[in-house]
Amino acid sequence: MHIESPQPQYDVVVVGGGMVGASFALDLARRCDNADLKILIVEAIASSDLNDQPSFDARSTALSFGSKTIYEAMGLWSALAETVTPILQIQVSDRGRFGSTQLTHAEQGVAALGYVVENRELGRVLNHSLAASSVIEQLAPATITGVVPRASGMQLTVLNGDHEIEVNGSLVVLADGGRSPICKNLGIGHKQEDYGQNAIITNIAFELPHAGTAFERFTDSGPLAVLPLASFDGLNRGALVWTVAAERSADLLDCDDKRFLAGLTDYFGGRLGEITHVGESYAYPLVLTQAQEQIRPGLVLLGNVAHTLHPVAGQGLNLALRDSASLAQHLESAWRHQRGLGEMAVLQAYLDSQDADQQQSILFTDQMVKMFSNNELMRSSLRKLGLVGLELMPSLRNQFARAAMGLKS
Repeated sequence: MHIESPQPQYDVVVVGGGMVGASFALDLARRCDNADLKILIVEAIASSDLNDQPSFDARSTALSFGSKTIYEAMGLWSALAETVTPILQIQVSDRGRFGSTQLTHAEQGVAALGYVVENRELGRVLNHSLAASSVIEQLAPATITGVVPRASGMQLTVLNGDHEIEVNGSLVVLADGGRSPICKNLGIGHKQEDYGQNAIITNIAFELPHAGTAFERFTDSGPLAVLPLASFDGLNRGALVWTVAAERSADLLDCDDKRFLAGLTDYFGGRLGEITHVGESYAYPLVLTQAQEQIRPGLVLLGNVAHTLHPVAGQGLNLALRDSASLAQHLESAWRHQRGLGEMAVLQAYLDSQDADQQQSILFTDQMVKMFSNNELMRSSLRKLGLVGLELMPSLRNQFARAAMGLKS
């Protein structure tokens, strides 16, 4: 529910009401049976219009099979299922080199390897669920202007309209993105590795139906992915994530559609026939970022503020949702045993449980980028052997597929 004036004390204050923050709050409320738990979400941006009309340019997100099971447990999947596009197979190839493989849902024994959902639809489902919650309060637009650690948690100064108020939380969950000002305020640093690449994000249309196929194509300048989307106005549509050298992205954003499509066809080929349309394009720099601290007494970091991954294999949000589900599970246990939600032992247990998953996901994406975005002879040979190995060795292909599906090996 939206409020105009928050209470002075909450069990959990979530800073950031995007996909990660909203999903976490809903999961925690569900696990604790919507009892006496008090949760506040502070979001800097007012809720978007839930009646936004569909458009060709709608941004989208790839949800792994593991994320689907999380939303199923939360009771949200039935509402999402009507809007998602299933990924039935993933075709992996390497531009200009022998070797490719295809991962299929049938081989993994699942209905789909993953699902592509428009951000607009995911936001609509999350916002409707938040509005219906009796224990989650939302304050938006509002910003945090100060944070002070206290013995019982954290004290936040919230700018709500033109006046400031004090709010206390036994636990503060930071889910406000990779440029969190609160981290800077608290002196929490981040380790960064700049890949020297930008991701071009846009939607494209093509001649042939995608048949539920996602394409991951590796090139010397970086990976290129096309995710299946629902058709729009009779057009076969896909979401493009094209990784290019940072110095080339400005040229691609500035060029006309004809030249953009010609360049894309040169890299992607004719797997979907002629690429006929390109929508509005955006670019953002690709940097591997890891917070040097993810927990403190009364504080935990979730999502991009904790770790920002390269978009190859679509691991970022899906890892964040696994972190979120694990944190909610540990907090539920603490709640039922009447332990403080901000106790360091509780938060450390959560982090210990997710450390291997986080490190494996980071290593998986980082090594894929470095192996498949380099034309140096040794790495070129290894990546060719890697794709051949994936095709010839079912056990290796199964491990790769489970990683892409957000499942433990």
